[in-house]
Amino acid sequence: MKQVILKCCIVLFSLSIYSCSLKKVDNKTDIKKPNILFISFDDLRPEMGTYGSDVAITPNIDKLAKRGLQFNQAYCQQAICSPSRASLMTGARPESINVIENYTYFRDENPDIITLPQHFKENGYETVNCGKVYHGKFSDMEKSWSMQPDYKALPYKVNALVEKFVDPDNIRTFKENKAKMVAKYGNQHGLGMGPAFECVDVPDNAYIDGVNTDMAIHILKEHKASKSDKPLFLGVGYIAAHLDFLAPKKYWDMYDRDDIKLANQYKGPVNGAPMGLHASFELRVRSNIPKYGKIPDSLALDLKHGYLATASYIDAQVGKLLAALEEEDLLENTIVMLWSDHGFHLGEMGVWCKATNYDIATRVPLIIWTPDQSEKSRGVKSDALVELVDMYPTLCDLAGLEKPKHLEGQSFAPLLDNPDLDWKSAVFSSFPTPALREWAANPLSKGMRETYFGPLIKDVEANIKEVMKDKWNRKLFENDLMGYAMKTQRYKLVLWKDRKNKDKAPLFIELYDHQKDPKETVNVADQNPELVKELIQQFNKGWKGNLAPIKADNSLI
Repeated sequence: MKQVILKCCIVLFSLSIYSCSLKKVDNKTDIKKPNILFISFDDLRPEMGTYGSDVAITPNIDKLAKRGLQFNQAYCQQAICSPSRASLMTGARPESINVIENYTYFRDENPDIITLPQHFKENGYETVNCGKVYHGKFSDMEKSWSMQPDYKALPYKVNALVEKFVDPDNIRTFKENKAKMVAKYGNQHGLGMGPAFECVDVPDNAYIDGVNTDMAIHILKEHKASKSDKPLFLGVGYIAAHLDFLAPKKYWDMYDRDDIKLANQYKGPVNGAPMGLHASFELRVRSNIPKYGKIPDSLALDLKHGYLATASYIDAQVGKLLAALEEEDLLENTIVMLWSDHGFHLGEMGVWCKATNYDIATRVPLIIWTPDQSEKSRGVKSDALVELVDMYPTLCDLAGLEKPKHLEGQSFAPLLDNPDLDWKSAVFSSFPTPALREWAANPLSKGMRETYFGPLIKDVEANIKEVMKDKWNRKLFENDLMGYAMKTQRYKLVLWKDRKNKDKAPLFIELYDHQKDPKETVNVADQNPELVKELIQQFNKGWKGNLAPIKADNSLI
């Protein structure tokens, strides 16, 4: 697919179609606010035409990128659902809010924190969410959203607002496997799954992502018809491209399997951290996946085909949303921000799924379009280092809202005015011991050890012990060892540290030179001690010490 070179200048304060007059926080000056369409994907790496994929068919996302600003180096704060989403929605980093695995609700740890949609709601917006914007049940309905979507308003019966199979055989397999595991271990997440993918000739709204598109379009139309004096903040969260890979057959049929190439990076980095990669636990719990050993090429091809089909499926949903905005004369008054919560291994490094500190898991697509963008800067791609935690302050700036004091990101609004500005010198992410945790980042449960991963864990532990020798400590490695990653324009540094004793020296150091080794195949830390020392000094400055030199008025320092 052709790549279009894009850099972008986005200036906001768009005129709202609703002629809404909202007051600034200082209650002195009336300003008009733009609508916000906040589109999220689950597990979708930058596998799109506009990001250079030579196989992915994503014309609608590609078209949006040609209109707006595409970030080529956007990074999540942790490559797993709940920590990533809790971080970007609160504007604070995972350890700051104490959410480093999928089972901690950010409100339990931070009851008074002001979330992104909550802040917009408190400043006069109607806020509503369709699908997975927060993680699962942690939707923060009471504080973040001013209204709930009414699925009964759709012209068909919605059977379940969760991801589910359509094929009767797959439904039966899932139910039988789940029942066996519940009987023995209780209703533990991840135990007792169905197949990893499904290809059935059904309409888009046979799956939940299609339903949520229909719901979002209904909300847009109802909001327009109501002539509300409130602007709209609409979150639309797509489950795809998360396992299981569920997409209507027509999206599978878009691909010639001869064009789909498998990963050729079969092993982890040479001299890499033995705890830095996992045994593809999330994939292996599926009923049609081997529990041990290599994933056969024929099955790997099915999996990548399924991943691409889901990417095209949700691309089509984005196209429907944007078409609805145009049909309702709302596009010219709406900011569109499109993002994914983390990346995804498709066999790279011999690993499947997310949950690592490597670029394939931490780098994400991020595209923004605003109606007042100048023609000369539309369709520009930026190589500036940005983070998902930056989205909250950015939207505040673009909507003319003051920023809460707790935010730990930096607004990239200045880049929308001048994409050539020198920007952040580094961005940060982390993940606790991928090798010895489940994909939800929690320590391995008894059920996982007994049912699926006993032999795998023995292999993983043996490798860690062989490399780490006297540094091996089961309690530390399973519970408190954290990989802290710093990405600069050229390098990726990963420091493996006891997160409860951060002043202690790292137990292991990884360094990758992205100029020479963009796929992170060789850890060169031992060969570059002075560079490592220099980068650790930069790391120790933290996110605050690596911000872009911009004043409060967005001028250069």
